[in-house]
Amino acid sequence: MNPGAKVRRAPEWQVWTALLIVYIVWGSTYLAIRVVDETMPPLLAAGLRHSVAGLIIFALLVVTRGVSALRLSRAEWLGAGFVGLCLLLGGNGLVVLGERDVPSGLAALIIAVVPLFVVVLRRIFGERVATGTYVGVAGGFVGMAVLIVPHGITGDVNVLAMLMLVGASFSWAVGSYYSKRLSLPRDPLASTGVQMVVGGVSLAIVGSLVGEWGLVKVNDFSTSSVLALGYLILFGSVLAYTAYTWVLQHASVSRVSTYAYVNPVVAIVLGATILNETVDIWILLGAAIIVVSVALVIRSEASQTPGETPFDTPTEAAGGSPAASEEILAAARD
Repeated sequence: MNPGAKVRRAPEWQVWTALLIVYIVWGSTYLAIRVVDETMPPLLAAGLRHSVAGLIIFALLVVTRGVSALRLSRAEWLGAGFVGLCLLLGGNGLVVLGERDVPSGLAALIIAVVPLFVVVLRRIFGERVATGTYVGVAGGFVGMAVLIVPHGITGDVNVLAMLMLVGASFSWAVGSYYSKRLSLPRDPLASTGVQMVVGGVSLAIVGSLVGEWGLVKVNDFSTSSVLALGYLILFGSVLAYTAYTWVLQHASVSRVSTYAYVNPVVAIVLGATILNETVDIWILLGAAIIVVSVALVIRSEASQTPGETPFDTPTEAAGGSPAASEEILAAARD
């Protein structure tokens, strides 16, 4: 869906159903990653997650559109592959490593600054940025400092692990920024499939190089970790991505962008209620600052260029990424 393109109308209940899937599922992926990390080697598990999800998407493409849907040019493979490396190897890889020592809610909040890094990259490369956007970016980084500095000083949370999450945010931002400037497959599912497979295989290779195969002890895998990995594959990477792609075609980008500040709230609530993660005054204050800052950036950018926001690009929590404004992350987020 290109900026300025007409949004196809759909019943409100369908739009809200898709948004709720994106809100809840992507918000819960941080919790699921934390559970996977408890008994599984993080990089190999992440590699398996994205590789399997990518193959599922390829299979869906072949069944619904034929083998021709996978006939991509070399430039499309390279472009999608590069974005996949940024989003999944750099972005998700650092998240799964960081979440070994950082509570899932806190991790989600640090990742929430991805769109702010995207704005910084836009400015570095000479794009015009609205004044309100600058204010939002500054506020967002203050919020991130509020999250990291107090916990680092007290030693409650590993500083290196938190810095890994900052690095993940930046890597996602780079992938997001270039996803609109490289030659990617026009079909969003094909683009996401390539990115997931490339990112997943790369995660598995790096996990192998750092010796994670020595940590693979199947008998020690908990039922919770296995179920969490299955949840990340089927719901985090396939279902939520499909819902996100659909809702982008039936609702304004600004409306869909609300996931960026709902996901961290969902992650905090789930982490506190299911994993008994501590939510202190610094987390609440940092969360409030970041959520308000991201909301300000969205509104400022939307008013400057109607129909387009810094979220016309992928993030981890999404777990994939289509082209132009239809592209998603974290991943994906995660």
